[in-house]
Amino acid sequence: DAKHLVPNKMRDFFCTINLDQEEVFRTQVVEKSLSPYFGEEFYFEIPRSFQWLSFYIYDKSVLQKDLRIGKVSIKKEDLCNYTGKENWFMLQPVDSNSEVQGKVHLELKLNELITDNGSVCQQLVVHIKECHGLPLINGQNCDPYATVSLVGPSRNDQKKTKVKKKTSNPQFNETFYFEVTRSSSYTKKSQFQVEEEDIEKLEVRVDLWNNGNLVQDVFLGEIKVPVKVLRNDSFQAWYLLQPRENGNKSSKTDDLGSLRLNICYTEDCVLPSEYYSSLRNLLLKSSDVQPISASAAYILSEVCRDKYDAVLPLVRLLLHHHKLVPFVAAVAELDLKDTQEANTIFRGNSLATRCVDEMMKIVGKHYLKVTLKPVIDEICESPKPCEIDPIKLREGDNVESNMDNLRYYVDKVFREIVQSSISCPTLMCDVFYSLRHLAAKRFPNDPHVQYSAVSSFVFLRFFAVAVVSPHTFHLRPHHPDAQTSRTLTLISKAIQTLGSWGSLTKSKLSSFKETFMCEFFKTFQEEKFTESVKKFLDDVSSTESKEPSGLSEPVHLKEGEMYKRAQGRTRIGKKNFKKRWFCLTSREFTYHKQQDKEPIFTIPIKNILAVEKLDESSFNKKNMFQVLHGEKPLYIQANNCVEASEWIEALCRVTRCNQKRLSFYHPSAFLNGNWLCCKATVESTVGCARCTADVPADTQIEIDGDRETERIYSLFTINRSKLQKLEEACGSIAVYQGPRKEPDDYSNFTIEDSVATFHTLRQIIDIVEKLNESHEKYQKKRSSSAKYGSEENPIVGKVS
Repeated sequence: DAKHLVPNKMRDFFCTINLDQEEVFRTQVVEKSLSPYFGEEFYFEIPRSFQWLSFYIYDKSVLQKDLRIGKVSIKKEDLCNYTGKENWFMLQPVDSNSEVQGKVHLELKLNELITDNGSVCQQLVVHIKECHGLPLINGQNCDPYATVSLVGPSRNDQKKTKVKKKTSNPQFNETFYFEVTRSSSYTKKSQFQVEEEDIEKLEVRVDLWNNGNLVQDVFLGEIKVPVKVLRNDSFQAWYLLQPRENGNKSSKTDDLGSLRLNICYTEDCVLPSEYYSSLRNLLLKSSDVQPISASAAYILSEVCRDKYDAVLPLVRLLLHHHKLVPFVAAVAELDLKDTQEANTIFRGNSLATRCVDEMMKIVGKHYLKVTLKPVIDEICESPKPCEIDPIKLREGDNVESNMDNLRYYVDKVFREIVQSSISCPTLMCDVFYSLRHLAAKRFPNDPHVQYSAVSSFVFLRFFAVAVVSPHTFHLRPHHPDAQTSRTLTLISKAIQTLGSWGSLTKSKLSSFKETFMCEFFKTFQEEKFTESVKKFLDDVSSTESKEPSGLSEPVHLKEGEMYKRAQGRTRIGKKNFKKRWFCLTSREFTYHKQQDKEPIFTIPIKNILAVEKLDESSFNKKNMFQVLHGEKPLYIQANNCVEASEWIEALCRVTRCNQKRLSFYHPSAFLNGNWLCCKATVESTVGCARCTADVPADTQIEIDGDRETERIYSLFTINRSKLQKLEEACGSIAVYQGPRKEPDDYSNFTIEDSVATFHTLRQIIDIVEKLNESHEKYQKKRSSSAKYGSEENPIVGKVS
């Protein structure tokens, strides 16, 4: 959210997230506010290198261009200082001189020339080769050119390249010559006093600009290189473009407002798979370790300050290797040992409950979508007033009418849920089956506990949470407005109550804090609701074979708006690119004229031969990729680099098992009678580049096991001191069997078997040390192969 924004009058605001100058996400517009609450979460993989993560606040305009109020920009190197916690940031003014992105490739050389009279003169040669990653201007590729200047105390010689049209990666390949020192006899046309120390004061400055034609040129960035670093050597390097030295230093001192952000940034260096075999095997056998508290997976959760840090990679890794169900059963059994009353079963934030929560988020995405999305869309797009709290009723509101509206919505959501058991993923059913029987075993005299064990997850932690926060579960694109959010909150409360076994009894209703909710639920005291919940819980916690939803209907994987190039036409140009709605399921890839319309074009998943990036040079457009499927390639342009990466990843995963996948492809398009990449003139010519993903793989769940193991290794490394502390605690318990003298040293740890736990800890520490060595070797190799100034490791700032 933001507060105290200027101008000091109610306006419509939205916020964007940018990698350098590329917008990758945009919030909804919050109308008529000075302190807008956005409440939106964005999770994304970063597909390219970047310098700044920026957040821009815009004032929405109907007739004119949206006005940028201010920004928060965080350097990549500083992200770790803010990760995992909320921070308020003061908005900074948006200065065009500080809005830069991209890198430039230069070669500099000092030559000695002998003049006609025999004296020696030095000449500076500047070869500007190319640029990469320049920003889009108004959503289009820019028309860049460069100025090359030799600047000193009393000179400023400037030269200019040609303008390159519609490209973010211009190839200049132009050379410029500057006279650095002149012979003592040459003074007539000299613009500066000739002294040898002038070289110490001279610098080469390269500025990148976008040619504005009829409007003002836009500054894209600059770099400065002192001439003294050359001496008599040539110097060739890539440089990251920098803002002007006066950039981002506005003369305005007005308070533009502030923005509250919660940023979580992780950066992992993933080694080849074989490096992780020992750690992976140790984690995967956790469910077999007795007691479970002595397992590597459980120890991971013990040493992490926030259990969620451990749960996310752990659940994904165990899911990937089909080991999650036995592990959840083992930690749930440990959880139940400490549960004294049946009505508090699985109510805390233990390792077991968090693992089940995370599993439901990953595995239940499609289940939520097919069950709740239609009714959530109806509530958000055609909202009816549902407020039943007398204190919050507005003038003219009819509480009986509102109660009828709320009852209508609750009935509809409840009906969709209890009729959805056939769509519940098998993995969720297996976990619920385990939890149900463990609960019945722990409380054999309570006939209801087996149902409350399941309902505490599927109703309270899954459906009710998705109803109140549909944007978090991708059921809606944005956070709902205040009135709709209140309606969803009331529906969520109702679903929690209806789903809680036995909540509709008089004794339960009398415990409601809000009397208006108690009155509302009196209308629900019908036996059919209790029976519907019971039947639903029986169905979703049964291991009886039922047809998986994936066989009865395709699994929805991804959808969104992009641009596709018209197929089968010979003329090229902007008019050949049309906005379309794309949809990917487990069976087919389609595009539609608009969302919810019939598909215009369909490609069965089994017919896709390859999915690869497309060179920008093909159509002078960024973020393009191609889908090869037997006919002409389908060329698609995504809206930004993150979106393009996500679509390519999703398409690659769902097609990796296709038998006829290609091994080679053409990185560019076939235009004007030849392939732009290899110049072959026959359209059916075999590709000239190897495909990036031609190995079949498991597509059941989109998880990179090595990356998750690397994340777990990083967590063990960060918490190395706690591992050692736990190791010392195990040693103390094993050696000294008497009363604990210093419980504070290990009272926070669960140690059931000190010897078994100590043994696992030794294995973890040994494996982590070996992986540390592997990472150090890799970093040395990487630093030696990608020297400072290379394209992979460009120079930042001024060279000295």
